[in-house]
Amino acid sequence: MRRLFWFGAGVAAGVALSRKAGETARRATPVGVADQLGGAVRELAGAVGSFGAEVRAGMAERERELHETVTERSGVDADRRRLRGEIGDTPRPGGAASSEARPGGDGERPAARRARRAGR
Repeated sequence: MRRLFWFGAGVAAGVALSRKAGETARRATPVGVADQLGGAVRELAGAVGSFGAEVRAGMAERERELHETVTERSGVDADRRRLRGEIGDTPRPGGAASSEARPGGDGERPAARRARRAGR
């Protein structure tokens, strides 16, 4: 009976070691390395995606807090004014979009000036 037990234990250990050795050998092949690399890249992409989502959620929360603070301290609700069209995303005077800030100050785009000069 003892011999049968040890024989069974030896067979089980042999099967387990054989499977483990086969899996290790498969991982060492180019296909196995590619699978491991692909899994690592997928895991990294998932982590980057979740990090980006957390950052966006934090930004939205902080923006909401700032809007509440501005509204509380100034009494002006900038979101409502923007929705009514009272304020918008207009360029500031002297900013890069201002024609006075460009060289020449005549409002003509640099590419148009070059084309006009080339045609002379």
